[in-house]
Amino acid sequence: MEYSNILCEKDGPLATVTINRPKVLNALNYETLQELKHCFETIAGDRSTRVVILTGAGEKSFVAGADISFMRELNPLEARTFATLGQEVMNTIEGIDTPVIAAVNGFALGGGCELALACDIRIASENARFGQPEVNLGVVPGFGGTQRLPRLVGKGHACELLFSGDIIDAAEAARIGLVNRVVPQDQLLESCRQLAGRICLRGPVAVRLCKDAVNNGLEMDLARACRYEADLFAMCFASTQQQEGMSAFLEKRQPKFESEKD
Repeated sequence: MEYSNILCEKDGPLATVTINRPKVLNALNYETLQELKHCFETIAGDRSTRVVILTGAGEKSFVAGADISFMRELNPLEARTFATLGQEVMNTIEGIDTPVIAAVNGFALGGGCELALACDIRIASENARFGQPEVNLGVVPGFGGTQRLPRLVGKGHACELLFSGDIIDAAEAARIGLVNRVVPQDQLLESCRQLAGRICLRGPVAVRLCKDAVNNGLEMDLARACRYEADLFAMCFASTQQQEGMSAFLEKRQPKFESEKD
């Protein structure tokens, strides 16, 4: 599939996906969502990719939201189809077993905030702005914002953002736990690449199973989730990477983890 609205670049084990519609602040229309879905489904089948960075083109916006000029003309059935596609994209990003880091530059509003929420880690530049302002348009979030936001920041903070439609700055987003940390704008991508580089040095099977344990365990009670963790722990011992990691530790050297084949 050829992409018109996104860029996907590969540098060794790191993939960088850039939403490339800067003239409209990287707003999400139907075609952009389709391209994102295809791109992340392709990444999911590529074991040589160990980390993904997701960002937006330009300095003004990560994703300013869904394309309102497109949404304005939708009827209820078309709106549900659009929301379903958006949720499929977010579910795909969250569900792939490759870690995804959101490099949030500028506006992350509405669908853009929901896109960041679907990532595993969020690093924001100092000029980043977050919000779910859909109530200002007479609608509710449609790409999972009412569900992922309270799970991340708690019901109180989420309800305040969802009910008021307020937009918060990067410092406030960090304070409530919406982002992991805030960095200067000119250091955003490099900070994400440094984190991605550290992750790429770790055991790929273990990293993949960590994401599995977190995402699935959060939907279970604690006792069941801990049993699930024990199952994943046991699975690691069927991997040559466990032998390499533990041997390297005992031999006081850095482990050399090959791309996952087992």
